[in-house]
Amino acid sequence: MDFPELAARTRRFSHGAPRAVAVAGDGARVIFLRSAGPEDPADALWLLDVDSGEERLVADPAVLLGGTDAEPARLAPGERALRERLRLSSGGIGSYALDSAGRVAAFALAGRLFRADLVHGDVVEVAAVGPVIDPRPDPAGERLAYVTDAADGVRRGQLRVVEPDGTDNLLAGEDSGVTWGLAEHIAAEEFHRYRGYWWAPDGRSVLAARVDESRLERWYLHDPADPASPPTSLAYPVAGGPNAEVSLHLLDLDGGWVDVHWDRETYPYLSSVDWTEGGPLITVLRRSQQHGLVLAVDPRTGETQVHAELADPRWVEPIPGTPAHLPDGRVLVGGELAHDGYDARCLFADGTLLTPPSLYVRRVVGRLPNGPNAAADLLVEASEGEPSQRHLYRVRTTIGGGMDARRMGSDPGWHTASIGGSTLAVGIASLEHAGVRWRVWHGDREVGELRSFAATCSYAPRPTMVRVTDRRLPSAVLYPAEHVKGTRLPVLLDIYGGPGHQEVVAARSVWLERQWWAEQGFAVVTIDNRGTPGIAPSFEKAIHRRVADVILTDQVDALTALADKHPDLDLERVAVRGWSFGGWLAGLAVLRHPELFKCAIVGAPVTDWALYDTAYSERYLGMPDDGMDVYAHHSLVELAAEPLGDPAQARPMLLVHGLADDNVLAAHTLRLSAALLATGRPHAVLPLTGASHLAAGGVSERLLRLELDFLRRYL
Repeated sequence: MDFPELAARTRRFSHGAPRAVAVAGDGARVIFLRSAGPEDPADALWLLDVDSGEERLVADPAVLLGGTDAEPARLAPGERALRERLRLSSGGIGSYALDSAGRVAAFALAGRLFRADLVHGDVVEVAAVGPVIDPRPDPAGERLAYVTDAADGVRRGQLRVVEPDGTDNLLAGEDSGVTWGLAEHIAAEEFHRYRGYWWAPDGRSVLAARVDESRLERWYLHDPADPASPPTSLAYPVAGGPNAEVSLHLLDLDGGWVDVHWDRETYPYLSSVDWTEGGPLITVLRRSQQHGLVLAVDPRTGETQVHAELADPRWVEPIPGTPAHLPDGRVLVGGELAHDGYDARCLFADGTLLTPPSLYVRRVVGRLPNGPNAAADLLVEASEGEPSQRHLYRVRTTIGGGMDARRMGSDPGWHTASIGGSTLAVGIASLEHAGVRWRVWHGDREVGELRSFAATCSYAPRPTMVRVTDRRLPSAVLYPAEHVKGTRLPVLLDIYGGPGHQEVVAARSVWLERQWWAEQGFAVVTIDNRGTPGIAPSFEKAIHRRVADVILTDQVDALTALADKHPDLDLERVAVRGWSFGGWLAGLAVLRHPELFKCAIVGAPVTDWALYDTAYSERYLGMPDDGMDVYAHHSLVELAAEPLGDPAQARPMLLVHGLADDNVLAAHTLRLSAALLATGRPHAVLPLTGASHLAAGGVSERLLRLELDFLRRYL
C-alpha cells in the first residue's frame, strides 16, 4: 500500500495512537483516548493504572452503543453490521472531562451522556433532555453539567445539571440566538478557549458564559440532507462588523445569580478563564488586542479587581496556562518582555520575573511536587535557542529565589506533558521515531509507556534543517531517497507561514507527506517566515499591518538562499502549495512573483481578509475602517482583478475548497475564481462536497494524485 492510500485510511497515521492524555489529580491513573487499530476511527476511553502499570479499557463505543459483546456469535449478521455502523458513525469518544481527583469521567457519545467510574470501572448512561455537548463532572464527581442544543438545527445552548439522583435541572437557557455554556466562534478559533462554563471548586455554583449572536449576519453553508429542513448556516463575525456579545455569570445550583462586572464595551473579548482554586481569574482584551487585563473575580459579588495589564502596540499574546493562582497567593501571568534589551516570552508572579529571557515559554503545564512546605515549581513547555525543538523545564517560584529554569531530560524533539500529583506523563515526537511516544513516571519510578496501535510509514524522512538569511529563518529541504547529487530537481515550496504555527519542527509526522512529494521527483522546501512562533516576540510581530510583504519577502529570500546552499534546486521550475493561510500565501506568490513561481495549489484560501473573522483579521491588519487600503493590499481578489499585462506571466492555479467549510467559507474561493476568469488567468476549481476546513485539508488519496497531475502538467 503506498503513502496516499495508507495515510488516508489511517488518518495520517493517527488512528490507534494515544491522544488526549491526562493525569488524574491524585496521580493514580493516566487517562487517554485510543482506537482499536490503525484503521479504526472510533476512539475508546482507556486508563493506565500507575501502581500496576497495566492498561484498562474503560469505555468502548461499540459496547455502549450496541450492548455487550459477550456473546458475539449469537448476533445476527444484520445486527452485527448495524452495530458496527453505529460505532463508526459516532466517531467514537471525541473528548472527556474529569473531576478534580480524576476518579470520574464524563463524555458524550452519539449525543448521549455517559459517566465512567475510573476506580471501579462502571460506565453508565445518564438520561439527558437532548443531544449532549461538553459534559463535565463537578469537582467531587457527583453532579454532571452539560450543554444541549435544540433539535430544530438552530444553535441554542441550554446549560443543565444532573443531580446524583438523576434529576435534570435547567441552570440557564434562552430563546434562539443566545447560548449558555458554549464558547463562541472567536473564542474557540482565535483564542483557543474551547469551554463556556466552569465549576466552582466547591461544586456549589457554575461560572457560565452567555453568548448573544443575534447581531451577527448568518452565512449560508450548504443545503441539508433533508429537503424539508432549513439550510445549514453560520453566524459569522466578519472583520469590522459586530461580534457576539459575551458576558459571564455566576449561577448557584439553588437558583441564585450574580453577574460578573467588567467594562465589556472597552474589553469585549473574553480570552481565558481559570477557576481551579480561590476565585476565578479571567483575561479580557480590547477589540484591537493591543491591551488586556487580568482580572480576579469575587464569586460573591461578581466584582473584579485588576491583577495585571497586558500591553503591546501591535498585539498582546497571553501564554496558555496563565493566569493562575500560585499556592503562596500570587498570580502567575504570562506575557512578553520587550524593553531594556529584552525580547522574550516570560512568566511573572505579581510582576516578578520567573523565567530567564533566553527561554521562549510556550505553555504552563501545571505544578511539580516539591515537598509539603516548599514553594511549588512549575512545569512549562519552552524553547531555548532552537525553535524546531520544544522541551520541558522546571521553573522555581520561590519568592526572592531569582530566575531558575532547568531543562528536564536530554532527548531531542518536540515534548509535551500532563501532570497530576506525583505522576508525570511525557509525550515526545522526534525525527528518530514514528508518532508520539508517551512515557509515564511516578516520582523517580518509570511506570511504563502507553501502547500505540498506529500504523507506521515505510520510510523515515530526513529533512536537512538550516537557518538562512540575516533573519535566520528556519527552513528545511527534502530530497528523494535515491537522489543523485548533481541532478537538478523541480522545487515544491510547501508552505503555511501563518501566525501561531510552525512547520519546521523536529517531529517525523510533519515530514511524511512531504517526503512522498519528494519521492515523486521534487526537492521539497519548507520555510518558517517572520510571524511564526518559537524565536522571539519581535520576530512574530514584524508582520503587523504588513503581513503580505514581510511573509512573501521571507519566503522568496529564504528560497533563494537555500538554492545557494543546495545547487540541485532548480529555481526555473518552482511550484508552491498551501492550505488555509498557506493557500492564501500560495495564491499571493504566483500573482506577485510569476517570474519565480510557475504554478500553485491554492487550498481553502482566505481571498479577502475583510470577509474573515474579526479577531484574526483585525489583530494583524487593524480595523478595516482605519485602513481599507491595507485590506485591499492583502486581497487575492483585488490582485487577481488587476489587468494582465503579459499573458505569458499568467500562472495556472488549482483552487481547492471544502463546500462545508465553516472557518474559511467557500465563497472566498468562488470570488477568487470569478476575478481570475474576468482577467483571463488560467485556473481550475476543485470543490470537495461535504468537506469541512480540517477534513478537506487532510490526506485524501484521490486529492493528492490530482494535485500531483497538476504539478507535473505545469512544471
